[in-house]
Amino acid sequence: MSDDEDVQIEGPSLAEDDPMRAFLPTSFGKRTREADIAAQIDRSKRKVNEPTITKSKSQESSSNGASDSEDDSDDSDDEDEYPTSHEMVIKTHDRAVTSLSLDPAGGRLISGSIDCTVKLHDFASLTPTTIRAFRSVDPYETKASAATESHPIHHVEFNPHAGSVFLCISAHPQAKILSRDGDIITEFVKGDMYLRDMHNTKGHVSEVTTGTWHPTDKNLCVTAGTDSTLRIWDINNKRSQKEVLVFKSRAAGAAGRTRMTAVAWGAPAQGGNNVLVAAALDGTLVMWGGNGPFARPAGEIRDAHKPNTWTGGLDISSDGRMVVTRGGDNLIKLWDTRKFKEPLLSVEHPSTSDHYPTTNIKYAPNSTSIITGSASGHLHILNPGNLRTEYTTPVTPGSPLITVDWHPKINQIITGSANAETHVLYNPTMSTRGAVDVMSRAPKRRHIDDNPELTTDQSLGLSGDSIITPGALPGTKKTGITASGKSKDPRRPHVPQQTPFLRSQPDEKHISKNIPLSQMLHEDPREALLKYADLAKKDPVFTKAWKDTQPVTQYADVSDEEEDGPEKKKVKR
Repeated sequence: MSDDEDVQIEGPSLAEDDPMRAFLPTSFGKRTREADIAAQIDRSKRKVNEPTITKSKSQESSSNGASDSEDDSDDSDDEDEYPTSHEMVIKTHDRAVTSLSLDPAGGRLISGSIDCTVKLHDFASLTPTTIRAFRSVDPYETKASAATESHPIHHVEFNPHAGSVFLCISAHPQAKILSRDGDIITEFVKGDMYLRDMHNTKGHVSEVTTGTWHPTDKNLCVTAGTDSTLRIWDINNKRSQKEVLVFKSRAAGAAGRTRMTAVAWGAPAQGGNNVLVAAALDGTLVMWGGNGPFARPAGEIRDAHKPNTWTGGLDISSDGRMVVTRGGDNLIKLWDTRKFKEPLLSVEHPSTSDHYPTTNIKYAPNSTSIITGSASGHLHILNPGNLRTEYTTPVTPGSPLITVDWHPKINQIITGSANAETHVLYNPTMSTRGAVDVMSRAPKRRHIDDNPELTTDQSLGLSGDSIITPGALPGTKKTGITASGKSKDPRRPHVPQQTPFLRSQPDEKHISKNIPLSQMLHEDPREALLKYADLAKKDPVFTKAWKDTQPVTQYADVSDEEEDGPEKKKVKR
């Protein structure tokens, strides 16, 4: 063979469609792994065409065979109109999510839950494989090692004019202002519970139910409590409220007090007077002028909803004219602030406020729609003019949808459900940033440091709280003994068994020989004293010196005549 001839190496011949070609290299050198963004976004697409009620295929085909094409076209149009075609699921809570809020820029999400924690999520640091909260905050936990009380979270809301702080309300008389990183900035004062007149108290005297921010002033917020008051606070002054609005209930047997269940503070987008609207447990809907005076309400509607039912949903339209309420009497009502006497519309909608009082209802941006959840886990988008359902989509089927919100800047809908899931609904073409950026990033490679259970937060450092006593953690305490007789509880010392060679009691012979007067422990003290009686009589120790000089005791002889006693004196007449 000459050098000029080409050397040919016979290799296995594979067909074009052979699956083995997927395992063979196509080029030399290092290959870069690029994420398929379109495929990632397609994987987050929701399956909204699946029926929520399970039926047989034959019944579906027979009943809906003629209108399949029309329904498909309507669904596709609705998906294009509302940002609900795709979703991102966040599972960071352990129990039902009661409140959600996005900052004004739409880059940070906070969620409150019945598990007494507030979770903070930053969209800029999330990837499709690392969707988790960067911090979990218990607003009433003073020290990790101390036995502190915790309270369920009722309401969390970012300041619409300053995204650096948010309002946090728990089942506690004191509301708090936290920073966007979860640090407590302000804790409002608690009022004197022994004062009857609520005008003289400096803060709430009982549990706070909800609250909201001022529509134009970034320093003011309002809280509603079970002490029948609304209190307007200046976040720069935590020692006393700025204004107190006392609502006097006219219900029979209420003694003038009731619980305030919902509050909303709205102002026209083009400017004008703002209004403050609140709902009470006795079914009353009250309206004040947002700028005061607050001595008397501007409007009051008795029996707006059924008394003793929790009206948790309340919102004001962007023009400040319309008010929508969702009560515990399975009704959604629309009100006009200019004619605040009778509802304009009323439609039936199953309520979940008996189990989850924070169930809300919200206006969409520019008040083009109204969104709310349902007990079946569906998201309902209503027409603001006639309250008819325009679009319904399942979010968490079988689990009640508690809280909803529609962010105007990123055009995404966030929902919180009773199964501890937070869903961010979006549309890749209509929505911007937020979940769209998260699902467009390359998946992060799994690393051992990504598991928070195996890492330590270096910002906290290693303090005394990091030292855990053996058996102090919940679930680690063990009871019983092992086969060898040792206790399973590491805090309980080992007690040796009593054997003939190892007694737990000391030897009696050793005590009697080495410890003086040890026999007196088993002797009767009376007998021990009486045995010295004869010796003390014969040889007294203290009176021995006067034994010979003591006089003889002489006693008078008593005659028989004197036994009767002295004669009685004669009584003078």
